[in-house]
Amino acid sequence: MTPLSPQDQMFLLVERRNQPMHVGSLMLLTPPPDAGPDYVQELSEWARSHTVAQPPFNQKLTHKLGLPFWTEDTEFDLEAHVHHISLPKPGRIRELLAIVSKLHSGLMDRAKPLWEFYLIDGVEDGRIAVYSRIHHALIDGVAGMRMLQKSMSPDPSVRDLQPFWAIPPRKRKPADGVVAQVTQPLSRAAKVANVVREQAATWPKVTREIIKSIKSRNSDADYVSVFQAPRTILNQRISASRRFAAQSWSLERIKAASKRHQCTLNDVVLAMCASALRQYLGDLDALPDQPLVAMVPVSLRKDDSEGGNQVGVVLANLATHLDDPLERLDAIARSVLNSKERFSGMTQLEIMNYVSTALAISGINMATGIAPTWQAFNIVVSNVPGPKDVMYWNGAKLEGIYPVSIAMDGQATNITVVSYADKMEIGIIACRRTLPHMQKLLQYLEDGLAELEAC
Repeated sequence: MTPLSPQDQMFLLVERRNQPMHVGSLMLLTPPPDAGPDYVQELSEWARSHTVAQPPFNQKLTHKLGLPFWTEDTEFDLEAHVHHISLPKPGRIRELLAIVSKLHSGLMDRAKPLWEFYLIDGVEDGRIAVYSRIHHALIDGVAGMRMLQKSMSPDPSVRDLQPFWAIPPRKRKPADGVVAQVTQPLSRAAKVANVVREQAATWPKVTREIIKSIKSRNSDADYVSVFQAPRTILNQRISASRRFAAQSWSLERIKAASKRHQCTLNDVVLAMCASALRQYLGDLDALPDQPLVAMVPVSLRKDDSEGGNQVGVVLANLATHLDDPLERLDAIARSVLNSKERFSGMTQLEIMNYVSTALAISGINMATGIAPTWQAFNIVVSNVPGPKDVMYWNGAKLEGIYPVSIAMDGQATNITVVSYADKMEIGIIACRRTLPHMQKLLQYLEDGLAELEAC
């Protein structure tokens, strides 16, 4: 059995019927030139032939002494996880996004390993789609993207690749025979003690940084506090119904804007999001006078491990109160740099504990709803690195990979970005009831990039 980290447990604690805590992806693929009329059926049979799942995809939840653990599912049934469905005609992208919205809205069965895979045929122009979802307690976005990449190849001639659930985890260096077996109980106790020592060692530095950040809240204009996000329509209680929208942008355009304005790619993406949100809320006469605040997850993963979450966060000032797009971009870049400089002198563990402490009240609020009129941020904007080369899944060309993330009470929408080859893929998930016509955000994102290009 493997215990869940406090961060992983939080994704279980905050899950409710109206806020499933799984993340997903939608892949759009073009069959290879030699594909026959039964290609999709053969692909489905091939996927179903891999009946043995590897960790973490064969792990289910169990509880001992009230604490959650991952344990192997000895009755694993692939039929409960792998599905083949067809789009209703005419199979437009509109119908595809609608079915993904529907699938992403429901909870997964906690009695089974928390992941699902859907092969979808009937997409216009002969294409196929793959939608998969995995509980956030099981895996984070970076690790999930790595798993998907391992199941693909940059070579279109490579076939019979294993699906992500059947790929064996990276082998760790084994201990030395009998000695390892004799000392195993002691080594486990030593590991627990070592973890406690490591955690305790971080608190002096974390405490100093917390006190420093509180003091700088009023003196540093670029510091973003957990208490300054305004109340908006984005921050209401949500229903269980979702709407998903997605689109691709040229990575070259975003790089050009980054070079022109001497900022990072992520700064440009945040500026696009800020412009889109400003325009969307303005249309609804719901734009607050104070600037919106975005929570930007930052991967702290330094290894190739597959399971769990290793994530810190940056709070970014989206400067939605500013009319001028360049002033807005400059304010965004300064606030992000402020957070990065704060983290620069901290270790990975110190950053994770600092973030957990700084956002503890927000996490408790999300889990309990005790302070429904307060939030530490208005929206989550994630940026996950994807494959740098054009990839193929058993000969089928990957045309696009669109992230499908999480909406929550108080966080009615989420924008996630994945880089792929020469494109930037953006997926937006939102509560269907709370945010009307949220697909307009796609056009407003384009407008945000265009205004930076025109400046």
